[in-house]
Amino acid sequence: MRGLQEWIYQLEVGRGTHLIRAIAACLMFIGVAVVYDIRCYKNFSEPEAMDVSQIGRSLAQGKGYTTQFIRPLSLHLLQERKDKAFLKQPQPDIANPPAYPFVLSGLMRLLPFNFEIVELSHRSFLTYSPEVWIAIFNQFLFLVTILLTFFIARYLFDAPIAWVASIITGGTEVLWHFTISGLSTLFLMAVFMAFISCLVLLEKAMAEENPSLWRILGLGSLLAAGLAAAALTRYSFAWLLLPVILFLVLYGSVYRGRLIAIVLVVFIGLLSPWLIRNHQLSGNPFGIAGYAIAQGTTAFPDDQPELERTLDPRPRLKKLEVADYMRKLLVNTRDIIQEPLPRLGGNWISAFFLAGLLMPFKSRTLSRIRVFLICSIVVLVVAQALGRTRLSSKGLPVTGDNLLVVLAPLIFIYGTGFYFILLDQLSFPHLQFKHAVTAVFCVVLSAPLLFALMPPRSSPISYPPYWPPSLQEVSKLMKEKELMMSDMPWAIAWYGQRQCCWLTVNPHSEFFKINDELKPVQGLYLTALTMDQKFLTAIARDQQSWGKFVRDLFVKGEAPPGFPLRKSPGLSDRLFLTDWERWKVSESSP
Repeated sequence: MRGLQEWIYQLEVGRGTHLIRAIAACLMFIGVAVVYDIRCYKNFSEPEAMDVSQIGRSLAQGKGYTTQFIRPLSLHLLQERKDKAFLKQPQPDIANPPAYPFVLSGLMRLLPFNFEIVELSHRSFLTYSPEVWIAIFNQFLFLVTILLTFFIARYLFDAPIAWVASIITGGTEVLWHFTISGLSTLFLMAVFMAFISCLVLLEKAMAEENPSLWRILGLGSLLAAGLAAAALTRYSFAWLLLPVILFLVLYGSVYRGRLIAIVLVVFIGLLSPWLIRNHQLSGNPFGIAGYAIAQGTTAFPDDQPELERTLDPRPRLKKLEVADYMRKLLVNTRDIIQEPLPRLGGNWISAFFLAGLLMPFKSRTLSRIRVFLICSIVVLVVAQALGRTRLSSKGLPVTGDNLLVVLAPLIFIYGTGFYFILLDQLSFPHLQFKHAVTAVFCVVLSAPLLFALMPPRSSPISYPPYWPPSLQEVSKLMKEKELMMSDMPWAIAWYGQRQCCWLTVNPHSEFFKINDELKPVQGLYLTALTMDQKFLTAIARDQQSWGKFVRDLFVKGEAPPGFPLRKSPGLSDRLFLTDWERWKVSESSP
């Protein structure tokens, strides 16, 4: 009887209250996730999301780290290292870091992923079930991120700040949008917050009177492992090694030498096998990602064909000078400072963080972690500016190029802390008024999410340009080992499960070089990405473009002389050319 009374006591006023609150918070998150998926879910629209997902499927199917999304630039790099017949085998991917695809492959082995679309001939298609599973997984990672935000905020500040920071993080609409995007951002965010947890525990351990050396070195190893996991999710995060080393130099005390050594050994040890693999395949430790710095320069401007579509970029790359890279850095840094930086994480609480930079903290841990956060922001601004691609030119925050958003939960913690400091300066007649002000504060900061959950409901289909049933239907006309070419090869690879090469810069020399020397192209699929080009600037003035190819095809009713693909089921808003009338066989089959 006494034990039952103690249990009831703990449940009502003891530790049980914390458990009840935690369960209630998790149930509330699940409820918001369900409503958000019903009201706001949208199929993949980012090429990177489809790309990493199809690599994860290849891993899950036992095909290794291979890709069906063929980039002309990767053909050039791999051709220099391998036999010209390599396209007849599954092509190794040299464009994406491996962590997130490996995680997706494990998810695809555990859950009932069905990659076939049964509504191929119906208008009832709304969602692609594998993308729904990936969205649910990313929402689970979002919940993990919120829990880590709570524990870090509670350690750095106190419980009220931890609750408010967690609520604001969970109420940020941009982060919810990332959960359904299919990008690796939420996985990277969870890894980063785990990394920050290690950094906080390491700083605490070094502040003890008689700290355990093995515990400090163990935390240093975990810190390096977390950083390596972040770098293997997005290569740009390898630059955070600089703030880590600076943090250890400034605050490592008598352990700084050993900590720096253990961090470098573990980080390089975990990262180097993958970099060696890329170097052996392509001659570049970061594969194609190492060329992103050239995109957006005078040689490869954002409004021209992308670098990855160029079969041999060396002539243009040789013309680049240091001044070209500096110009890209300065122009993009200016844009980042004007737009993404003031609204870090897509929430107004970041304004409190920026204002709070002027206030010193009495807590040594708070001050030191803030120094690390500021250094990380500076480093990632430079990395985001130099690595900026055409994805960022859309002006949307939900892209793989958005690195600063990963820091959002930690920024929200400090912003919430400064809000409470200001709140304490005000006098209220009753404590309930103070709670009411904070409640209104949370509602206002969560307003974009609340409005997103309201009617009208947006369509879940990312059309134009993606219509998964049509993409899968066209892909099924091709045999498994045949090569297609398209202006959206990532979608063909993900939905159609066929090897597809990105549309070359022009339909002449580079197309025939791939077709004649590497592997025959037996299907060409063009969509609105090519067919909706501007007439004067993209078609009439460029006589070597695919836009002119399409124009001549519509005017003359047939492909240019000498072009190997001349059969088409008909001209519409999507164009499919192939070497023989495959659709007739498909129509005659039962």
